[in-house]
Amino acid sequence: MPTMVTMNKAAELTGVPYSAIRRWIKSGQFPYYVMVGTKYLVNLEKLVEFLNAPATVAG
Repeated sequence: MPTMVTMNKAAELTGVPYSAIRRWIKSGQFPYYVMVGTKYLVNLEKLVEFLNAPATVAG
């Protein structure tokens, strides 16, 4: 079962700004979340994979 955490907690645990996580979710770059009421819960393991993925250059 995945570890689901709030965006605030994900930001705290990964050191990534809350605004970056929010932007990735809103833009569709990071689809591994669920909404519970008005809160976004992020799949922490998938976020770590996303952060460790090699960067791609848009061209």
